[in-house]
Amino acid sequence: MRLYYTDAYAADFSATVVSIDGDRVVLDRTAFYPTSGGQPFDVGALGGTEVTDVVDDDTSIVHIVRDAAALHVGATVSARVDWTRRFDHMQQHTGQHLLSAVFAELFGHKTVSVHFGDHSATLDLDTEILSAQRVLKAEERANAIVFENRPVNVTFEDAATATGLRKVSDRNGDIRIVTIEGIDRNACGGTHVRSTGEIGPIVIRRIEKTKKLVRVEFICGFRALKRARADFEALSSLSATMTTAIDELPTLVAAQSDRLRVAESDRRKLGDELARLQFRELYEAATPGTGGIRRITQQCPDIDQARALGQAAGAFSKLVFVATAASPPAIVVAASEDSGVNAGAVLKAALTANGGRGGGSPRLAQGTVADAASLSCVTQAVLEAGAS
Repeated sequence: MRLYYTDAYAADFSATVVSIDGDRVVLDRTAFYPTSGGQPFDVGALGGTEVTDVVDDDTSIVHIVRDAAALHVGATVSARVDWTRRFDHMQQHTGQHLLSAVFAELFGHKTVSVHFGDHSATLDLDTEILSAQRVLKAEERANAIVFENRPVNVTFEDAATATGLRKVSDRNGDIRIVTIEGIDRNACGGTHVRSTGEIGPIVIRRIEKTKKLVRVEFICGFRALKRARADFEALSSLSATMTTAIDELPTLVAAQSDRLRVAESDRRKLGDELARLQFRELYEAATPGTGGIRRITQQCPDIDQARALGQAAGAFSKLVFVATAASPPAIVVAASEDSGVNAGAVLKAALTANGGRGGGSPRLAQGTVADAASLSCVTQAVLEAGAS
């Protein structure tokens, strides 16, 4: 017997143990809801042991317990469903029914599927486009019905004669119907609140396209309250850091973001100019070798500087340049066209031989290795190839 079918508020009950198979326990009746219809399972306590999962195996409700040795077939045990988790699921599931009904009522969008997660729930609508204006209108309409505190009733009716269902049931015989007065009737085996007021606030958090549908992410009740509190604390922290009112944050952040983009662009230009000046000093200090080729090596504090110097090297002739960075171990190789060296090919071969990764063009290439010893080997191999 499934007690939650007729009373979703029955969190405490007693039952007789029918069978035990390992950690799987079957009772003669239960208030524990199994994973079904997108709604997650209940957890709680059963005769002194923890219920960690609940499964519907088509013939019975199976309770997965932490310690089945504490139970005995034929014994009458007391059980308790974790009410906080149960009521949260009731709020989310009834909120989903209401949102689905509202999207159908306002825009004709049917709900194709639903999913209830630990932090948020989603419903997929049979439309490829859902505007922000429609989202706000649906959210406002759903919350208006919450404030009206309409009754939510459960009835059992013959599928052949049940009318007014949001989605036609494919089952025969008696079906369980959840009705939100004046807005929705839908066949459902899940747990629900007694009135829309108990759903609490409904907040649509995100909209995204998935295949040819639109996925609506939402939260209800205490989840919405906790999320609002977390959002407020985050905004308050930002407000204090930036010494401005919360309402002024969007304008201030946008302005600072624009300034940051300009500053970053200026920084890159100055960095490139500095790299060109630094490389010119390196180039002029190097003594040409065989064929007039200057072979220059440079240790850099990081890969960004190594890359900047490598790019600056492109303006010089008769050159092979190798820059390395120690953390993480990385290498940049630049070679002028008249050097006779293919930077990408030479570095790729050295990296492959030493377990590294990377590559590039004949004029500029870069890569990474696992450690300093491998970096030394790669550097040596590149220099020897460039000298041949």
